Amino acid sequence: MLDLRPVLYINGLILAVLGVGMTVPALIDYSFANPDWQVFMAASATSLFVAGALIFANRGAYDRLTTRQAFILTVSAWLILPTFGALPFAYSALQVDYAGAYFEAMSGLTTTGATVLVGLDTAPPGILMWRAILNWLGGVGIIAMAIAVLPMLQIAGYQLFRMESSDNSEKIVPRVSQLAGIILMVYVGITIVCIIAYDASGMTFFEAVAHAFATVATGGFSTSDASFGHFNSPLLDFWATLFMALSALPYTLYFQAIRGRPLSLIKDDQVRLFFMVLAGLIGIASLWLVLFKDYAPLTALRYASFNLVSVVTTTGFVSTDYQTWGAFAAGLFFFATFLGGCSGSSTGAIKMFRFRVLFSMAYAQARKLLQPSSVLPARYNGRPVPTTVMGSVASFFFLYVVVFLIFTIACLATGVDLITAASGVAQAMGNVGPGLGDIIGPAGNCQSLPASTKWLFSLAMLVGRLELLTVLVLFTPGFWRG
Repeated sequence: MLDLRPVLYINGLILAVLGVGMTVPALIDYSFANPDWQVFMAASATSLFVAGALIFANRGAYDRLTTRQAFILTVSAWLILPTFGALPFAYSALQVDYAGAYFEAMSGLTTTGATVLVGLDTAPPGILMWRAILNWLGGVGIIAMAIAVLPMLQIAGYQLFRMESSDNSEKIVPRVSQLAGIILMVYVGITIVCIIAYDASGMTFFEAVAHAFATVATGGFSTSDASFGHFNSPLLDFWATLFMALSALPYTLYFQAIRGRPLSLIKDDQVRLFFMVLAGLIGIASLWLVLFKDYAPLTALRYASFNLVSVVTTTGFVSTDYQTWGAFAAGLFFFATFLGGCSGSSTGAIKMFRFRVLFSMAYAQARKLLQPSSVLPARYNGRPVPTTVMGSVASFFFLYVVVFLIFTIACLATGVDLITAASGVAQAMGNVGPGLGDIIGPAGNCQSLPASTKWLFSLAMLVGRLELLTVLVLFTPGFWRG
């Protein structure tokens, strides 16, 4: 029999953190004399009551999670948290239906950044801060899951966390508590520096905190409908671009840098690929804007850098409606939606380490054709890539395409057009935020979508955030047979 008591116990602990977090926007609304503080307190009390029931009913059951329990915990936690995180949206003065509220909470916790809310510039401050908190908690939660759970589950290449080049690095993943603590300090440290940079560059302190939470989590929730376009500040665009890029790097490598290996970030194959891809895309987009849209070179570089870094890192901030740049630029951004940052960060999409492993596999195969008798393994950071990693990466690419097509067809059945369906599924699975088209493009939002489409997008966010296999394995009969 599968013992679910440890799963329920840990879900109770996680839900308790969410319930405590709701008191922060409650205090903010209370300080601004906004009546929504009562909504947050009621939602907090409800969450803490359920959390307490789960904790006390299953106390003493937690020992060590089995693999099956870890799968169920990972999926159930990311289903339960949006369920309760949606309560403030559903019962606030914004009058959002529960489908939209769940979509908003799932978008926040999965650091997607797509929204159903309109009128953010005049929205209650508690709601704005709650969205930022969801982003921030979701970002650190994804990093913790990537370090503690996914390597154990052999999820699509996260075994690479065990493939560092130093002898001591083999101990990085097993020492989860120490590593998680240090990475949390790094995460908090980057957030604080980002807040200071934003505050010193023209944002109010409230805006700086909200945007820093969303930036470091690569979440993309803003306090304005126009996102960063509201500020129209080259300096703020620069800081956001820098911190989005820093937040897309592997936090395990920050850990190694702290331990005396500062060149770890520079030497890592996926980090180098990440910056090479960014440089190439920004160069192409900037040249396009200068040659065909009559932008000044520095202006073209500013807008191309900010918006492409935002999409590639799956943050989702926008500083301008890049759909007006033409079909070529729209196609470039659609391609960028699938890329993602580095493994071990809060970014979504396919991620650079998988592309790096795939390129290495293709290169090794090409050389094998020229030298059939030679042994030429695919390499990552100078070391041979295990066959288990290559198999999981290849499987992930195949499944990503199949799941993308299934979700797109399902969304078409709800009545939306092809561009909205395809780009919406791409942004949801990649946890990016803005899609393409008049409805969900960089100048739009998801408010007018049918409720069925919102539920499908919410599920796509979950599936993409949990690396596909974590969710899909639950639908295999062998999993439940043990």
